[in-house]
Amino acid sequence: MLEREVKLGAGPAFHLPDLAGVIEGVAVGPSETIRLETVYFDTTDLRLARWGVSLRHRAGEGWTLKLATPPGKPSAVLERDELTFEGGAKRPPEAALEVVRAYVRNAELVPVARLSTVRRRVRLVDPTGLRVAEVVDDEVSVRDGRRVAARFREIEVEVPPASAESAQGALTPGDGGDGVITPIVTRLRGAGAGAPDPTPKHIRALGPRAIEPPEVAAEPLLPNAPARDVIRNAIAESVASLLHHDPLVRTGRDPEAIHQARVATRKLRSHLRTFGPLLDAEWTEPLRSELGWLALSLGAVRDREVLLDRLRDRSQSLPANDIRSAAALLQLLENEIDSLRKKLKEDLDSQRYVDLLENLVAAAHSPATQPDADLAASGVLPALATTPWRRLRSAVKQLPDTPTDPELHRIRILAKRARYGAEAVAPVAAAAVAFARAAARLQTVLGEHQDSVTAQAWLRAAKVSGRRAFVAGELIALEGIAARDARAKWSKAWKSLDRKKLREWMP
Repeated sequence: MLEREVKLGAGPAFHLPDLAGVIEGVAVGPSETIRLETVYFDTTDLRLARWGVSLRHRAGEGWTLKLATPPGKPSAVLERDELTFEGGAKRPPEAALEVVRAYVRNAELVPVARLSTVRRRVRLVDPTGLRVAEVVDDEVSVRDGRRVAARFREIEVEVPPASAESAQGALTPGDGGDGVITPIVTRLRGAGAGAPDPTPKHIRALGPRAIEPPEVAAEPLLPNAPARDVIRNAIAESVASLLHHDPLVRTGRDPEAIHQARVATRKLRSHLRTFGPLLDAEWTEPLRSELGWLALSLGAVRDREVLLDRLRDRSQSLPANDIRSAAALLQLLENEIDSLRKKLKEDLDSQRYVDLLENLVAAAHSPATQPDADLAASGVLPALATTPWRRLRSAVKQLPDTPTDPELHRIRILAKRARYGAEAVAPVAAAAVAFARAAARLQTVLGEHQDSVTAQAWLRAAKVSGRRAFVAGELIALEGIAARDARAKWSKAWKSLDRKKLREWMP
């Protein structure tokens, strides 16, 4: 369930106002008071809290895991994926631990906050009785054994996922619940509630330690930062992305999660290669090898998912009487993806993966650099990021007039490395940003070509007969056209990248 709520502060004198008429066609249910006993679990260094994740046990409700807020601009609306689990109160259930394994790794989850809450709740319902929103007034006591260590009060306005289909027009299409939240918050603010504050209860209870940066995060760079700081930041950004997307890969709650995790692994391998002259090779190579293993596991699923989406879209252009046969054909691909996902889950649950994450976190904090990494990044790194470009340019010059499919795929890989190298040094070479964008455009065109080639190969290898074989032939023909179109465009994208102006940042 996707939880969307706004939290407001409230003083002792605040009273919930009458919410009747706040939204047209919505009735206010009777107020009820309940008592909640909640225990939050985290590592001793509060890794979950610092990542924006919470795991709690609440008497009578069981276990609830709330994942991190999606990255984006700050908002008064707190939006989190919420998962529930059954299990005893003393130990988090294994199913919940699996979801947060990337954050926890070899650490132990222990109780870190105990909250006693007196909750006064009012529900707003539509004419059918469906809940449109819920307003709660929570008086929270933070407990330290039998002692009350702190008290605070907050008001919450929560909109359930189903509210978008209710409220009889109170919501505009696609407003995500704001058509309900905004008028309620306005009424509450008018009655004396404080400004919206998205800080969750357990963060307030845990104090300053819980609002420290996540375990892995890029740090601000000084103007004359040494190369090691830029290298560390580049590694930290990708490791943070991998850790953030890991729970989403496991739960399947974000269709782009596998892609983003795979990009993170590829960037890390590329950075370790590009910055290799400034790194300890005995430290770098084992890390690159293990990242290669992870990238293969993620890529096996991602490539097939991309292929499935592609062929589904392509099949919509077939004659109507062929669409059913196309669906039967693509069921083979869906079965293949299910099998690959099981293999990926085994890999993510393995100690090998946990060990890799531990090493990556250590690398994000302190990469094993050579003495020259203490030199100014602006004088050292652009030259290193130029190496992938030179390899790309040399490979393009050696192409025949009509490159083979594998040769174009190789150019795409080299373009990606050149792009990643430019992005990594952008903090000390701002002009590299334009170069990276041009490299990304070339990568996109050649990616379209490779996707067409991959689709044709899968269709030819599919063991089908009859009408499904005929449909496979139709799709092969369509993919052949797409591949030819991409071939016709790649040269222009290359010329756009191969401009002297874009290379002014290179030594």
